[in-house]
Amino acid sequence: MNRFAAVLVGVAVSAMFLGGCKKSGSSTSVSTLIGIAIPETHVTRWVKDGETLKAEAEKRGYRAELQFGDADQSIQNRQIQTLLGLDAKLLVVGNISDAIAPVIAEAAQKKVAVIAYDRLIQNSADYDYYITFNNFKVGVLQGQSLATALGLDGVDPKAPKSIALFAGSLTDGNAFFFYDGAMSVLNPYIEKGVLKVVGPYPKTSADKDNFAKVATEGWQGTVAKARMVGLLKEDAKSVTLDAVLAPNDHIARAIIDACRADAKYKGGKLPLVTGQDAEFESAMLIKAGEQLSTVFKNTSKLAEAAIILADQILKGQEPEIPGAVLADGALAEMGNTGKKTVKAYLLDPVLVTKENLNIPIDAGFYTASENEALK
Repeated sequence: MNRFAAVLVGVAVSAMFLGGCKKSGSSTSVSTLIGIAIPETHVTRWVKDGETLKAEAEKRGYRAELQFGDADQSIQNRQIQTLLGLDAKLLVVGNISDAIAPVIAEAAQKKVAVIAYDRLIQNSADYDYYITFNNFKVGVLQGQSLATALGLDGVDPKAPKSIALFAGSLTDGNAFFFYDGAMSVLNPYIEKGVLKVVGPYPKTSADKDNFAKVATEGWQGTVAKARMVGLLKEDAKSVTLDAVLAPNDHIARAIIDACRADAKYKGGKLPLVTGQDAEFESAMLIKAGEQLSTVFKNTSKLAEAAIILADQILKGQEPEIPGAVLADGALAEMGNTGKKTVKAYLLDPVLVTKENLNIPIDAGFYTASENEALK
């Protein structure tokens, strides 16, 4: 085989190798490759995050391959192996479950640095960096928004407010921090008798059996809606709920949809429902008064910070990221994988209600047409 033919065969093999992966495209640059593995596309923010990570990497002169895992860890594992086969020097990974650990071990064997992106990679000692928001504070903000809107400080225990509790996916370590942050605010009111839980009540995520009952598999809205429909027919059949703790916007909208279809809430006041991610659809519901709040985590800033961290790691520099702090004290536990404690870099979240809906708008989080709709 001559040299030209060999090159053609190599190109063809590379194309076949990538053929089974969902990707957004790649650069033809010969610079260092950063692999980006994103968990799914059914949550809007993950699509935006992936695109921003790729753009930030390319802006700094890196090649970037972006893969979406379809919420299936076996697919994501194959994609990461593909990225390693393409000689990626660093991986930015938003994982789906701890079943990712074997391919993270493969990356370590190849001396490829890994940054866990907004989701801690559990049960692995094979990476050193995690970048996210202060996820305990996310829950605190959700709990505070409910306490304020319900006026819990002035409620008579003889006429308590009622609440149902939802949490995120058991496979996502962040779900535990969100829930515990919220309950750190709500538990004192429950103990005073001014707030009554309808349905399962895990005081914290440490109550594993009850926490599993309020968790939402895969963060899927269909799962949350089905549980809410069942709750309205059973535990909340004779109760008009005042509030629902929802961990993110996707789940919040599913809960609101379930309530709209219930006779008790038709043409009436919906429960106060929290959220997270400032998704446009939920911003519209907040504007209309149908969703109480969301927590804005400026994921454009998170993606930028992740690539700044990647750049510093690849250059052998001591990480120093504008707008992020290295978790210490009790917060350092956010980096505990169960096998080691990795360095956790935290950005600050912001509570958004109808009164300050301009915050994500001013941050350029939405498209021009979405901004127009939110005015």
